[in-house]
Amino acid sequence: MDETTTPGSTGRRALLVVDVQPTFCEGGALPVVGGNAVAQAIAAYAAAHRARYDLVATTQDWHVDPGEHFSATPDYVDTWPPHAVVGTPEAELHPALADLAPDVSVRKGEYAAAYSGFEGVDADGRALGTVLRDAGVTHVDVVGIAESHCVRATALDALGLGLRTRVLTDLTVPVTPEQGAAARAEMAAAGADLVDSRTL
Repeated sequence: MDETTTPGSTGRRALLVVDVQPTFCEGGALPVVGGNAVAQAIAAYAAAHRARYDLVATTQDWHVDPGEHFSATPDYVDTWPPHAVVGTPEAELHPALADLAPDVSVRKGEYAAAYSGFEGVDADGRALGTVLRDAGVTHVDVVGIAESHCVRATALDALGLGLRTRVLTDLTVPVTPEQGAAARAEMAAAGADLVDSRTL
């Protein structure tokens, strides 16, 4: 099942690091249990295996005024407490990723709810899908926070664009175990490979 590609080989692979931000980790505004540990694990994986990837991209929730996405009485389905607010440290990449040096960084959700990294744009206004296409990327590995929400949405959109998609299950964490199980089932049914990075 090893589909690792290297620069110059057939197919090009990207690592998509989804929303690894303090706002989604313990101590943040919308914390996911295990978020800080996953951030550290992703940093270690990327440092050890950067040569596997032709491109590394990060995504960030980046909210200015996302309308009904924020609520003082959130239902935690469609509405949420304020989080990832532009101008706050919580919206930045997690400190564990300080040495990641991504090739591209995209931000999403300034004025609307945005779950998938493919809704984001880079500093030049290019959508993530455009960046990957222009780089000749054919395969993506998706990691980050939260598996049940933004990782799931990003993986499904990658599949929709025809990208061979793996979700590295040890490098993501869901909001709840039940939501994680549902997300994994949906991603697998859509064609994603669910893989433990330690088996690669």
